[in-house]
Amino acid sequence: MTGAPRARAAGPLLLGVRHHGPGSARAVRAALEACAPRVVLIEGPPEADAIVGLAAEKDMSPPVALLAHAADDPGRAGFWPLAGFSPEWAAIQWALAHEVPVRFIDLPAANSLAMSAKQTPAATPAPAATPDPAGSPTPDGPSTPATPLEPGDPVDPGDPAGPGDQAAPGGADSAERLRVDPLSVLAEAAGYDDPERWWEDVIEHRGTGGVEAFAAVAEAMEALRAEYGHGGHEDDAVREAHMRLRLRDARREFGDEVAVVCGAWHVPALGERTTATADRKLLKGLPKVKAEISWVPWTHRRLARHSGYGAGITSPGWYDHLFHAPDRPVERWLTKVAGLLRDEDFAVSSAHVIETVRLAEALAAMRGRPLAGLAETLDAVRAVMCEGSDVPMALVWDRLVVGDVLGEVPESAPAAPLQRDLTRIQRSLRLKPEALERELELDLRKETDAGRSRLLHRLRLLGVDWGSPAVSRGSTGTFRETWRLRWEPELSVRVAEAGVWGTTVLSAATAKAETEARSAKGLAEVTELAERCLLGALSGALTVVMRSLADRAALDADVGHLAQALPALVRSVRYGDVRGTDTAALGEVAVGLAERILVGLPPACVGLDADGAAEMRGHMEAAHRAIGLLSETESEPEPGTGPEPRTGPEPGTGREPGTGTRPEPGAGAEPETWPAAETRPQPRTHTPTAEARAAGAGAADGLRRRWAAMLRSLAGRDGTPATPGLIRGRAARLLLDDARLAEDEAARLMGLALSPGTEPSEAASWIEGFIGGGAGGGMLLVHDERLLGLVDRWLISVPAEAFTDVLPLLRRTFSAYDTGVRRTLGELVRRGPAAEGHSGGQGAAAAPGFGPGLDAHRAAAVVPTVRLLLGLDPAPYGNDTMEAAR
Repeated sequence: MTGAPRARAAGPLLLGVRHHGPGSARAVRAALEACAPRVVLIEGPPEADAIVGLAAEKDMSPPVALLAHAADDPGRAGFWPLAGFSPEWAAIQWALAHEVPVRFIDLPAANSLAMSAKQTPAATPAPAATPDPAGSPTPDGPSTPATPLEPGDPVDPGDPAGPGDQAAPGGADSAERLRVDPLSVLAEAAGYDDPERWWEDVIEHRGTGGVEAFAAVAEAMEALRAEYGHGGHEDDAVREAHMRLRLRDARREFGDEVAVVCGAWHVPALGERTTATADRKLLKGLPKVKAEISWVPWTHRRLARHSGYGAGITSPGWYDHLFHAPDRPVERWLTKVAGLLRDEDFAVSSAHVIETVRLAEALAAMRGRPLAGLAETLDAVRAVMCEGSDVPMALVWDRLVVGDVLGEVPESAPAAPLQRDLTRIQRSLRLKPEALERELELDLRKETDAGRSRLLHRLRLLGVDWGSPAVSRGSTGTFRETWRLRWEPELSVRVAEAGVWGTTVLSAATAKAETEARSAKGLAEVTELAERCLLGALSGALTVVMRSLADRAALDADVGHLAQALPALVRSVRYGDVRGTDTAALGEVAVGLAERILVGLPPACVGLDADGAAEMRGHMEAAHRAIGLLSETESEPEPGTGPEPRTGPEPGTGREPGTGTRPEPGAGAEPETWPAAETRPQPRTHTPTAEARAAGAGAADGLRRRWAAMLRSLAGRDGTPATPGLIRGRAARLLLDDARLAEDEAARLMGLALSPGTEPSEAASWIEGFIGGGAGGGMLLVHDERLLGLVDRWLISVPAEAFTDVLPLLRRTFSAYDTGVRRTLGELVRRGPAAEGHSGGQGAAAAPGFGPGLDAHRAAAVVPTVRLLLGLDPAPYGNDTMEAAR
């Protein structure tokens, strides 16, 4: 397929290509240089004729895509991606550089978008990330690529239809129809089992070829179409009729000096002798919508086959390298691999590169290939540079074989007002969209970071999920936020869809929040919306949201709904100060919800089955955490007027992370729901008077006391059909964690719950509520052997016939404990109960590894390390270890 170009026959120059094939791109460029046509026609939507000139802008950097969407329904959209190694992009660049007109000749997007909406069955919609086999976008989502799945394009080997076939578009006919993939057919005829390998050997490794190369491809396609007919591509008849009409128009204007760049499968159809009348008849009556088109950035990752893009290739990063490498592509590629691995701290030297090149060439010779391809290169990299490990190989595949390149489009490209506003904000906040996922740490005390946070929260409200919140690893303070950012091409369509709400990000997010507040069906939806409005600083929408929240809170009598709504509302009240937001109105609603939960929870806990009790326990825990936070919020002193913030735990408490409250001193970092004291003070925009603050503090303390009294009432109820044991046990545990229940009283309640008169299943349920794994109950048993002894004695007394019934409950409870906790409990049980009146004193026998009491010398050994971790002088007492222990 190589050689100098010769004089071609009269007529237009038909260049049949494989979409996104670097070999085809080189051949197209060489053929255009040799023939110098007066006009270039390209397979694509004719609406793009008006904006194709932007491809010559210096700020245009592939991969990019033509995005077409219905004007009245931006969600109905399609993409026509173009990479730097795409033949169509090469033709566009040549034409613009030589000032030759470029025109697109495929079926207009106005028709293809309308046809896709009618062809996709409502009962079996196509996946959003999968292209319609006929080449038009499916209406299921903006991420659907609309580029036609040409017969010359690869088909996913994992497709159920097989490597050579693909399911035809769905329709009324339920019979399975097959679509022909010519690459697979030609590769099989040549004795290859892999179409990609055949393509590399025949095209990529054979130079640029010439006009005769395209003649050979056209001849092969003509033979295939004679054998298979339309090959399952039923809609191609309409598309090809439109292409022929556009070709006739060009020939009337420019004569035969016309070049056509299209999928190889279409070449025989464009050469057919048909009449214009017959072609127009095929196009008559096609559905049509008003369509808008623009350029948008694309990524190599979205060009890849695994992304669901039907015309995708296996290795866009590799193909991009092949197209742009001036010489010695394998050597240059392996140098990139070595650089990537060295950046990731893998020991790779120049000697590794040399040996990898030699091995790749040897593998190619053994396999009878003209040059080393991707398969040989990767095998050599795995053996030499990665030493057989899949971990660095996965990195090479992700970063270099597929790639994470994100294209760029110039500012002069047409865009919706909302997109322009988003671009302006991104530039002002120095927040550039990137294809590679990255983690972004924000400090909300800084204006730029606070602006970034507001933007990301507003975009999430609009359904543009550029970033997703992540757990911060460095700090639990409320002024910190962590985001994972990754820009996907389909987000451009999400932005276009959001344009119906407004022309700026702020106005669009405000309008959508107001609409959602009016249409919300549940109280929890409105409270979550209120929290999102605070995070996004949507003060304009907050009035409507608060009105809707008050109305629904007054009408909803379901305790579960109220308990689901309270946490988000209290978080908004508790942490709104970090963003300088007035949350006084939210606080009033939150207190009202808490009061209603307090009154309605006891009767709601009566007569529940096991599933209902488990659900109600979750509601009770959420309300308990929320009321604790609400009380702390209302009782905070005014900045500068009250005592210094406490840095230790609340007096008399010993609460653990997981209960939503503060841990014991020295127990470790505080949980996220209780930020460090030095991070909390932030001036409010609304500063209440001292009298109002005192009244709020009194109300908060009264609410907390009444909540504790209600929990005590629940914990003291005995037996069915009153309150289930799961609820009673959990209420007792919450009181114990808040230091509102003495240990002796907790032991008395456990003794009553595990008394012989209680049904074993009910007793097991009480145990699950009191010492369930999620509540840190394992450590409670480790440190209080009286409770462990009560559980042990009850378990021994369970009758054999009832043991089978309670075993699943107990297994579920104890299996949630950490391995070390279970081991310690086992040692304590094997040792036997401690001496009467002791919970582990000097008189008790010790299990192996456990002392009978406190060993001061062993404890003193760790004191310097602990003091060093706390930032204190590690040796304030010199070498006096006993004084250090005391």
